[in-house]
Amino acid sequence: MNDTPSLPGTTSAPATAPVDPVLDHELTAALTDEPGAQARAGDGAAVADGIGVLLVNLGTPDAAEPVAVRRYLREFLTDPRVIERDDLLWRIALNGVILPLRSRRKARDYQKIWNRENDESPFKTITRAQAEKLAGLLAPLGKRIVVDWAMRYANPSIASRLEALIARGCERILVMPLYPQYSAATTATVCDEVFRVLMKLRRQPALRILPAYYDDPRYIEALAASLRAELKALAFDPEVIVASYHGMPRDYVAKGDPYESQCARTTELLRAQLGLNETELVMTFQSRFGRSRWLEPYTIKTVKALAKKGVKNLVVITPGFSADCLETLEEIAVENARVFKRHGGKNFVTVPCLNDSEGGMLMIRELAMRELSGWA
Repeated sequence: MNDTPSLPGTTSAPATAPVDPVLDHELTAALTDEPGAQARAGDGAAVADGIGVLLVNLGTPDAAEPVAVRRYLREFLTDPRVIERDDLLWRIALNGVILPLRSRRKARDYQKIWNRENDESPFKTITRAQAEKLAGLLAPLGKRIVVDWAMRYANPSIASRLEALIARGCERILVMPLYPQYSAATTATVCDEVFRVLMKLRRQPALRILPAYYDDPRYIEALAASLRAELKALAFDPEVIVASYHGMPRDYVAKGDPYESQCARTTELLRAQLGLNETELVMTFQSRFGRSRWLEPYTIKTVKALAKKGVKNLVVITPGFSADCLETLEEIAVENARVFKRHGGKNFVTVPCLNDSEGGMLMIRELAMRELSGWA
């Protein structure tokens, strides 16, 4: 089992990497509401010379119902960074076929994983927890640090949270897109939205954007520690470990998107950290949408092929996701597991994302501290 004691309030198993005692104290403070940085821009009085830190993730529907899912998908699939076409045929397909059918099917999937206690998706629960804990970790920097969180699509919107940070007196804002690997469809569209908000302001705050951290040693160490902890707790030894990343159309890479190469570099560094070769830790891509050719190999086809080849024990880690969501909790943990077992596999385990675990939060804290250098 995990050698590091589990901390109260964590929504996923913490990593087992050695923890700096100073950082460990700060993480504990984050969980016990020690005074310091503030965890929501709308809370509290104005701050002088404030510094905002805004965590941003992709988004999630406001409810596990077809109407809410349709509203979310429409915003997502009409973003030109995500779908790089806007011709008449696409609009007809989107509004006449994709949204009506996909919203109903995805609503059923969301209902399987929905956090009914908070009436929200786990993705939103975890992202909120990450912001609250980061506020505690940044407490030593003082009360002028205000931490908040937003979603690129649906709520809370980037515009609403930037406005709240500015209203609190934040004259400098660090935006932290929680995407380890850069993509125009993820990081760039967050930047687009941030810039759109700032374009409307006469008095703009100073701005910094967290760059991709796909090869940051802290990220690789946190992933490796999380995987080691999960493997140690298993009753079986996996024959293969699959590192599954969200897919994208291959022509996006041909146009210059560095996403595939950054995924490959993350996987390469993770193999080195764990002492695994290319057959023991396999890189794949999931969540294909449409008929165009996407990055390969596809996760679901790989899982099926491994089972047919006689692999009985499989573990999947999803390094490109900073928080568990529909793609990890349902697509991988349910759909891919079903395919694996249907074709002869026996044991299938999905490693939780870093989420708000100890290792994950210390990594986010270090990234924030690096980017806040000179400001705080």
